[in-house]
Amino acid sequence: MKEVLEFLTELSANNNREWFAEHKEWYQECYAKFVDFSGQYIKRLSELDPSLAELQPKDCIWRIYRDVRFSHDKRPYKEWFGCFPAIGAPGQPKTWGKHSLRGGYYMHIQPGQCMFAGGIWEPTKELLTALRKEVEANYEEVESIMASPSWQRYFGNDFDTSWGVLKKVPAGFDPEFIHADWLKHKDYTFSTPLTDEQVSAPDFLDTIVEIAKAAKPMNDFLNYTFEEYGEFPSRCR
Repeated sequence: MKEVLEFLTELSANNNREWFAEHKEWYQECYAKFVDFSGQYIKRLSELDPSLAELQPKDCIWRIYRDVRFSHDKRPYKEWFGCFPAIGAPGQPKTWGKHSLRGGYYMHIQPGQCMFAGGIWEPTKELLTALRKEVEANYEEVESIMASPSWQRYFGNDFDTSWGVLKKVPAGFDPEFIHADWLKHKDYTFSTPLTDEQVSAPDFLDTIVEIAKAAKPMNDFLNYTFEEYGEFPSRCR
């Protein structure tokens, strides 16, 4: 993955169509390497979660081209590669991978900003309410997951707050709840940073799969709620 990081570093410094056209072959080589690595990643994940076995890299990887039609940022290319293995609705491939609203195993490759992330990001209003109810009703299970050494090693004592939290506990929930802060979350995600050195190392696949193992119990908890919710919305992006 070292060459992928090198390409993305150069792209970040030269994010324009002229440079990209001149280095299109380099991009294609790096993209092919990322696709191959993502395929290996999905295969290893499917050993942990057999439901992922039918996923293909193309289901999980974002295009490098940015949609700039309605953005003030006119840079034409994403400066990162991302892969999000997660299943969606049975028989509905458009709800799988990068389109899924389920908890999955996101790998983000960007020089100086690499990371692994899990959990449910940007749930619908109804799904978010269902997740809050599940967290409130089964907080001891969440405590147990977060207390495990593997979770502590990578994710700490809370869900991510980077996507923003409410100032108050939402209506319909107990403000005196022992983990009231959990109910203020707008997303139920968690992440751990990865250094460029880790990503470039020969054992990076083993490293990220080990992190995925630590993430699986929380993904399973959140996905149980998703399944009980009874609908399979997708992320249209």
